[in-house]
Amino acid sequence: MMFTLRTYMSVLPAKQKEVLLTLLSLLQQAEKKQGCVSYAIFSDIEDENVFNLISEWETRQCLDQHLRSNHFSILLGTKSLLSAPLKIRILADSDSEGSEALHDLRNIPCDK
Repeated sequence: MMFTLRTYMSVLPAKQKEVLLTLLSLLQQAEKKQGCVSYAIFSDIEDENVFNLISEWETRQCLDQHLRSNHFSILLGTKSLLSAPLKIRILADSDSEGSEALHDLRNIPCDK
């Protein structure tokens, strides 16, 4: 089972660049962590001060280690730079499907 961590951040406009630079440095560190499958930062196309961080972890133990790390403490330390509290969700991906499911649903031949 894989675990996904979603973090939603609404940043003070004057602090947007500072937060983005912090996030980019955290991204490089996170990708090296044991069990990190992916780690990405997304910017809202309608509001440049809103960021979504999405990371995927091989196990809950790997995710828990990340949540207890100094790395994650830095992210939590950005709260004074935010216009609203962080929103964090942990999702357990117990059953996921790939593009084959879409092709099957739409009755489209799938190149495998």
